Amino acid sequence: MQTANNRTDPDTLLTEVQAADFLNLSVRTLQAWRVKVTGPRFVRAGRAIRYRRSDLIGWIDANTVA
Repeated sequence: MQTANNRTDPDTLLTEVQAADFLNLSVRTLQAWRVKVTGPRFVRAGRAIRYRRSDLIGWIDANTVA
């Protein structure tokens, strides 16, 4: 169970499914971006892929068109 701090902590590691939900994208889109080395930064821990909440927010900010 996540606490309120985990849901707002910028260093919280999100699973692929949680990251896709956060960005309102499909998991397949994130997977395709990883293969193309585009999209948000990610962490590889063995075979597991995780995304820092702060990296997702930074990616959103960097791709926001004024």
